[in-house]
Amino acid sequence: MKLAQLLGIQSRAEREAAMLARRTPLIILGLDPGLASTGWGAILREGNRLTHIDNGQIETDPADPLANRLLIIADGLRRVIEDVGPGSVAIEEVFVNKNAQSTLKLGQARGAVLVAAAAAGVPITEYAASLVKKSVVGSGRAAKDQVQAMLRTLLPGLKIAGPDAADALAVAITHAHHG
Repeated sequence: MKLAQLLGIQSRAEREAAMLARRTPLIILGLDPGLASTGWGAILREGNRLTHIDNGQIETDPADPLANRLLIIADGLRRVIEDVGPGSVAIEEVFVNKNAQSTLKLGQARGAVLVAAAAAGVPITEYAASLVKKSVVGSGRAAKDQVQAMLRTLLPGLKIAGPDAADALAVAITHAHHG
């Protein structure tokens, strides 16, 4: 491995290739995993311009067995990926709850999301919730209503399908800026 690679230094050719890649239109699918509701949001990045494509939530019934709920999430996400045709998927990382049982269930839902995205062969990138908020609002501790207000500014005419869909759109925007 070259010293420049170890130090993270890019050659001029690598910088130019990265700039060219950012100019190429890219459909980004943002995902906010959850067992009760998995949010998804798709945007188109063309250079610095972002355009809303669609957003929604895949909801499961708490009365259903866990395996069925995970299957609903995975199947629903497969259909979204087929419909949207993303070139990249961005997923919000799991945070740890005080309740271990809730964290475990969230991790299982996240696993279903990762498997569905990986099965589609789309590159996957993960982002911390604080980075998502900072990328969209400017503060890593922003409230959900602040994130949603900024989404409406960044994506004019946006109709948000629900709070989890809003979070997913914020993840997609983060990837547009950092990916």
